[in-house]
Amino acid sequence: MVAASSENGSVPLSLEGLSVAYGERPAVQQLSLTVRPGEIYGLLGSNGAGKTSTIKAIVGLLRPVAGEIRVFGLDALRQGLEVKARIGYVPETSMLYEALTPREFLEFVASVRRMDAMIATRRMHSYAEAFRLEAELEEPIATLSNGTRQKVLIIAALLHAPPLLVLDEPLNSLDPRSVRIMKDVLLRYVASGGRGVLFSTHTMEVAEQLCQRVGILDRGVLRGEGTLAALRERVAAGDASLEEIFLRLTEEDVGVRAAVDSLGDPSI
Repeated sequence: MVAASSENGSVPLSLEGLSVAYGERPAVQQLSLTVRPGEIYGLLGSNGAGKTSTIKAIVGLLRPVAGEIRVFGLDALRQGLEVKARIGYVPETSMLYEALTPREFLEFVASVRRMDAMIATRRMHSYAEAFRLEAELEEPIATLSNGTRQKVLIIAALLHAPPLLVLDEPLNSLDPRSVRIMKDVLLRYVASGGRGVLFSTHTMEVAEQLCQRVGILDRGVLRGEGTLAALRERVAAGDASLEEIFLRLTEEDVGVRAAVDSLGDPSI
């Protein structure tokens, strides 16, 4: 297990010129960004913008065609095992062994992470109680709802207290109570100052509430980055919501109005 305190003073995540492609089709183009210590960084984009491709490259599931990925100063391409030990990852789609129960799966994760068994059990039960998952701990994962599976994935990512969390649409399928708990957990998680979170989402309200800075990704290109105040200044809109800023920077605002106008009167 890697203690967060040992990473204080280092940059949780740095991407420099990252490019990802599927054959001849580019998915991410020359992406550079930094997740600072104590920060929740929101990576925003529509479906197909390149968010998941970026995250898969960070956690080692895709090999980039160019660029550099560093996690607390470690080169993710050359020091993969050390980097993975420092990351907690929630994928966009469920990656669970359906024949196992949540308890068996989390015990397996703890063993892979080389955690002390007593610490792992205590944390598992603490998170299970917080997310109201205790009754499902002994049920086969195959029988669980999508929301319950998502809770298992979140607990698995948090279990070893990693100094960097990489979360791809982590609030998918969660009920409102669990969403609120997850938000508060993340805010407490970075409060120590040494940890970092990369939070991918296309839900603007969540990013506006939770993230200190955001990067707006569109067709694999970073169109804008910064605090909400800085982005408002960039688009010359003093009171614009993050949704409005996103649509302007991705040049979708005119298209949205045209699409709605084309529908005409819904009562006709």
